[in-house]
Amino acid sequence: MDSPRTLAWTLDAAAAYFARCGVDSPRATAEHLAARLFGVRRGELASRADQTLSTPRLDAMRRGMKRIAAGEPLQYVLGQWDFRDLTLKTDRRALVPRPETEQLAGLAIASPRLRSIDAPTIIDWGTGSGCIALCLAREFPTARVLGLDISPEALALAAENAAALGLAQRVTFANIAEIDLSEVLDGGSVDAIVSNPPYIPTAQVDRLEPKVLAWEPRLALDGGADGMDVLRAVCEEATMLLAPQGELYLELDAESGQAAAMSRHLAELGFDEIRTHRDFAGAERFVSAALPAGV
Repeated sequence: MDSPRTLAWTLDAAAAYFARCGVDSPRATAEHLAARLFGVRRGELASRADQTLSTPRLDAMRRGMKRIAAGEPLQYVLGQWDFRDLTLKTDRRALVPRPETEQLAGLAIASPRLRSIDAPTIIDWGTGSGCIALCLAREFPTARVLGLDISPEALALAAENAAALGLAQRVTFANIAEIDLSEVLDGGSVDAIVSNPPYIPTAQVDRLEPKVLAWEPRLALDGGADGMDVLRAVCEEATMLLAPQGELYLELDAESGQAAAMSRHLAELGFDEIRTHRDFAGAERFVSAALPAGV
């Protein structure tokens, strides 16, 4: 691109370049990159269409375009991404927050039972960037929220997001490998557990699309031989931690039949109200359940 160029010209050129490179949604990707460059929302770009870009901005746009064309996720290039009504810092320390996980958080947010509790205790198991924990803390202002992960790097990112959003005093993050939950929480005291854990079967991890495999942390993807190692561990801990009628919300692999298998496992553990929920594409990606009253 030769300067000076208008924003409209730059967007057209970037979209064409992304299309040639096989980047998904080339026009939208170009707009996200330009919006970040100008510090505005995508919808505001039209009002700047005739604005001429300075050489530093053009150079920054080129750098971002090259990174995306090389396979780096757009969210890492931008350094931030929206999750429901939050804007989160995003980088290689944790998975990119995805629309499906927004749906998972939404299931808990929509729970009439959870809404009826004055000061619920909620666990986000496999917190990553902190997206679920922070979203729930915002939605339930009186809640005690605990975000758990095994990755020190992800926990550091989650803490940075909490500080940036003014929620650092509302959410506690902890390394599940370094704490004894029985010393932190009384048995039967948790009102909800929400978990988007690693759930990809090991044999399938190496077949993921390159931009996932090369850039996102494998620790957050690999769920063991059948993808359900962490899911089962969460369910088994939930039987001890959840209060009577306490709720469990799980995201899992829609392509491996995990919804049916997990539903059976939950029934064996004594859960009831077991339901599967479909994602935006119509696939069974979520399971919810509750402990019976009086357990």
